[in-house]
Amino acid sequence: MTGTSAAVASPVDFARYGEYTVKTRAAPDGGFVRPVYPFTGRVTADGSSGYPAEPGRYHLYVSLACPWAHRSVIVRRLMGLEDVVSLSVVDPVRDGRGWAFREGPGYAPDPVNGFTLIRQAYDATEPGYDGHISVPVVWDRRTSRIVSNNFPDITIDLETQFGQWATPGVDLYPLALRPEIDALNERVYTDVNNGVYQCGFAATQAAYDAAVARLFTALDDLDRRLATRRYLFGDALTEADVRLWVTLARFDPVYVTHFKANLRRLADYPNLWPYARDLYQQPAFGGTTDFDHIKRHYFGTHPRLNPSRIVPAGPLLDWQEPHHRERLAA
Repeated sequence: MTGTSAAVASPVDFARYGEYTVKTRAAPDGGFVRPVYPFTGRVTADGSSGYPAEPGRYHLYVSLACPWAHRSVIVRRLMGLEDVVSLSVVDPVRDGRGWAFREGPGYAPDPVNGFTLIRQAYDATEPGYDGHISVPVVWDRRTSRIVSNNFPDITIDLETQFGQWATPGVDLYPLALRPEIDALNERVYTDVNNGVYQCGFAATQAAYDAAVARLFTALDDLDRRLATRRYLFGDALTEADVRLWVTLARFDPVYVTHFKANLRRLADYPNLWPYARDLYQQPAFGGTTDFDHIKRHYFGTHPRLNPSRIVPAGPLLDWQEPHHRERLAA
């Protein structure tokens, strides 16, 4: 399989609803400031949060294009929770109304509430809500409201609070490693996951220069780290690998050109590129990665960066090329 995109036009009415814009602001130096994610409820095994872990109670609204949402899709599959937490996918291209439920390749109308727009879930939870509309969203069928749109918490809760129904032996957030995982995740988030956005949406040359330097310093460090271990923390997958993967998957198809993150390609790295192929060749990663959704979302939704909304044909990437990463296993 390659990283090409067979672009399929979405029935998005830009003429009627306009372009999608993010409610955000620039930092004083012109840097990108990510919007606030205000719904921060937690699902807990003992129910102490008010949202007890139960099979069939929670639903994930996601976009396969969005890296923050993609994390939850991967973790749900790694944990074997497909029959415990349901999931539905939105159209990857947004008009002025934001994420929408439509019929198309890999997405469909909302099966839970019949919503046509994700913003309806926000309005149902907080009438008159006027903040940032994002995915992923954890929806509680019992109370008919959003539990969380705070993406870092969502995967942690899926990994740690649904053990009764999860695949035995899978531990993506082992207790002994949590301080180290948290520390690495913080750097990956700041310099890599959000770092590509800092490059792409920088409003000044100085802000861009600083962001691109931080991004590639971090990628260089991660490449060196992966020279001696199969995954970021050894022989077993962790939450850290999931968080890094979603940026690596989008790097060459989108971020190198669209966000000007072009000092090096992922394919130029001697360890990061085989590591990424190793992950892709596992069903939870490759089976949830839709390059068509990814490319149509980014190139079709950011008019300031791509006014024509033309989706590029490339790059040609052989994600199935042997990676030989198993040689690093202890």
